[in-house]
Amino acid sequence: MSSILYVQTSDDPERQYSPFVLAQSAKAMDIDAKVYFLGQALRVLQPGAAEKIKLGSFPSLKEIMKKTIEMGIPIYVCEASKQMLGWEKVELDPDLKIVGAATLNDLALEADATMWF
Repeated sequence: MSSILYVQTSDDPERQYSPFVLAQSAKAMDIDAKVYFLGQALRVLQPGAAEKIKLGSFPSLKEIMKKTIEMGIPIYVCEASKQMLGWEKVELDPDLKIVGAATLNDLALEADATMWF
């Protein structure tokens, strides 16, 4: 099975939907998809932040994330980025997988393709 890793590095609201829409499309095409959040992108994962992001006729980012997770697509969050932001005490959604920085290297090496946002 082919695989694609989608890496989100931005907290810009206009850039949030692409990794999730593409990951959902990949899954529908029987492609293994994974999403990884890094650096400033973690800001949209703060409690309450994703609910406030809604662009055009799309559902809120929170709804898109929930559907992505329900489809079996893992969403990884960089632990080092969490520490960089000083979020030792910030509780993120329990469905997000907090992982070490080396995990990104492993996921990129295992994927047939990577896309960065």
